[in-house]
Amino acid sequence: METLDFGKAKVRLPSGKEVGVIDALSFCYGLSDTDVELLKILINKGTASEDEISQLMKISKASVNRSLNKLLSVGFVDKSRGETPKLGRPKYMYKAMPVDELVERIRNEFHDCARIFSEMLNKIVREDK
Repeated sequence: METLDFGKAKVRLPSGKEVGVIDALSFCYGLSDTDVELLKILINKGTASEDEISQLMKISKASVNRSLNKLLSVGFVDKSRGETPKLGRPKYMYKAMPVDELVERIRNEFHDCARIFSEMLNKIVREDK
């Protein structure tokens, strides 16, 4: 199974500031460090429940649920009904989108953002003339 390490690569911006993929994901998608860490777990593990993720990350189920909801809302994670227990709430399983698709989607959306900012700058420059 393919893994991703979002934390290593950094890019130096014209300002001199170094930013990494996590910074870009935070800016573009509103993801927190916890959200990104949870996404990495799902990429590496395949499929997991809230309980499994909570134990692996050593954080509360409420925090896991909050991160899962964020990842679901941006479409990086899918949710499916797991085996239904005899009593209690149904158990849900979570799975990250395939790594190749995730990387391609993020790459395309970063490209789209750059194009939008470029068009906006061109419009501002034309209006100032």
